[in-house]
Amino acid sequence: MSEKALIHKTIPLADIIRLAPRIGAEIRNIKLSGDLPDRTIAAINSILIEHKVIFFRDQGHLDDAEQERFACRLGKLVPHPTMEISKGTASILDLDSTRAGSRADLWHFDVNFVDAYPKIMVLRGVVIPPFGGDTLWSSAAAAYLDLPPPLQRLADELWAVHSNVYDAALKTHDKEADLKYLKEVYHRTVYETEHPVVRVHPETGERMLVVGEGVQRFVGIQKYDGQRLFDLFQSHITAPENTVRWRWTEGDVAIWDNRATQHYGVKDYGDQRRIVRRATIDGDVPVSVDGRCSVARIRAGREVV
Repeated sequence: MSEKALIHKTIPLADIIRLAPRIGAEIRNIKLSGDLPDRTIAAINSILIEHKVIFFRDQGHLDDAEQERFACRLGKLVPHPTMEISKGTASILDLDSTRAGSRADLWHFDVNFVDAYPKIMVLRGVVIPPFGGDTLWSSAAAAYLDLPPPLQRLADELWAVHSNVYDAALKTHDKEADLKYLKEVYHRTVYETEHPVVRVHPETGERMLVVGEGVQRFVGIQKYDGQRLFDLFQSHITAPENTVRWRWTEGDVAIWDNRATQHYGVKDYGDQRRIVRRATIDGDVPVSVDGRCSVARIRAGREVV
């Protein structure tokens, strides 16, 4: 029996609702928990790898502990390297819009300023405003495929420096409290890593553009030319045909492959409160098209020799 046949034997095809041509699917009639059978976890993981981001409605039974019990079935839980996690948890970030530093209205991979950045994120909607607050995801694999072959070859050879300290973060925060948080918490401990602009997915072999707003510069390229290259590559990431948009309701869960997607939290809900909680699953070191691995340059504020 083929892998797809095994998946659909566990999760019927009728319960997998494709949301966009290149990315995103909703899975219905599953109650997420740490006690799901191994075959169900394997099916969820396979659907995630295929669709890059998957969604589950009506998961209001989950609390922080059960969210982590489920998430750890997909891999090892890890804390955020600079932000404080919820007390009593291994990795939960409580992202409350009323607190400084909790909005991410820019296109990004999560935590890609470290070498082995997380592979999977599990996000749960806790308090959702009656309107606004959607999240968009984009396929980094589809963006690469959209590049003309000469630009693919150029991207294959490029490397970029990613850091948690970058100007774009400051530009997206207009409140003094947010700026203070970024400088005193998020930027307090510096990380800097060289990643290939194109990484090979360890499970599918797909090539993916690794750019996003954490990029400080391209290795060996002047800033002016680098900005043009960044804008070019990022325009393929943000092209509407490579994206999916999710309208949250309370109790929803989104799971995404952080190696293969960027995402953007839309800040269009004013002063309404929005709380989502995220569990993080450890990843592996990216590998370039020619087999080289990402290199940490600064880790936890110290240069890596």
